[in-house]
Amino acid sequence: MAIAEKVEKVKKNKSQRKRFKPILYLGLAPLFITLGLFSYYPAANGLTRAFFDWRFFEPSVFIGLENFRTMLGDDMWWESFKHIFIVFIAATTIMWALPLLAVEMLISIRSLRTQHILRTLLLFPLAFPVIVTIYMWGFIYHPNRGILNTALQAVGLDSLAQNWLGDPNTALYSLLFISFPWIASLPFFVFLTGLQNIGTEVFEAAAIDGCSRMKRFFLIDMPLLGRQFRLLFFLATISVLQFGTSGYVLTSGGPDNATMFPILRIIGVAFNGGDWGYAATLSSTLFILTLALSAVILFISRGEKQNVRSL
Repeated sequence: MAIAEKVEKVKKNKSQRKRFKPILYLGLAPLFITLGLFSYYPAANGLTRAFFDWRFFEPSVFIGLENFRTMLGDDMWWESFKHIFIVFIAATTIMWALPLLAVEMLISIRSLRTQHILRTLLLFPLAFPVIVTIYMWGFIYHPNRGILNTALQAVGLDSLAQNWLGDPNTALYSLLFISFPWIASLPFFVFLTGLQNIGTEVFEAAAIDGCSRMKRFFLIDMPLLGRQFRLLFFLATISVLQFGTSGYVLTSGGPDNATMFPILRIIGVAFNGGDWGYAATLSSTLFILTLALSAVILFISRGEKQNVRSL
């Protein structure tokens, strides 16, 4: 009798859940309407506007693939991808290496209390607005009153002092150096979470077997952080293609287009040139490229997971 009552109760709960489903969907309606208006519609509109000669206060004229032909001959657009490639190499090497080194040093501290204090201090700068950090580094790089040149002159290295953001040879690398040593960053948080999730018995077994700290790093830590590296690689691919805030604020793509990035080229074409149709073509191309690269990375990651499961 008790079992029959439980079965009846389960059926009643299921029927109640089914009854409330339309209400739940109705509650999600404002979310999807907002996403449609401010995310999906602008993206779809941009894709269609790429085939038009579209300028404000003027009628749009369908021109087919003319904007795409213009894009193929846009040297500044393609040069911006060279800069993005340099950013990507830096973002997936040195900007990962230093946070990972900091995490390894942090988890080597035996006192948990000290770990918590240092972790908080290292992650606290993430709370600062990005624009504040960019302006601060702009002051550091100032050719006359900047901290960097002042420090070089103070130690007798006047020959090294220069206009860091005004020289085409140093402007791009100066932007990459912003937020050095890049510890207060997403990679630091991801690596820290990954290593903390590794069971302590793994490290204890390695210590018993006489595994040195360096050997443990290459043979245990690095392989077990494979999922974290894949995640960061995926995020880096997306974020690097949208890189350009620091260039927009500090250099506006200069000098001599040395810090021109795809996003800055799109902004320049739209707001300075007033050619919104061509800007839509560039942004649509960047969107499709981002989508394609993301799909490739996810496909490769999925294939690796299936291979691991088959083993």
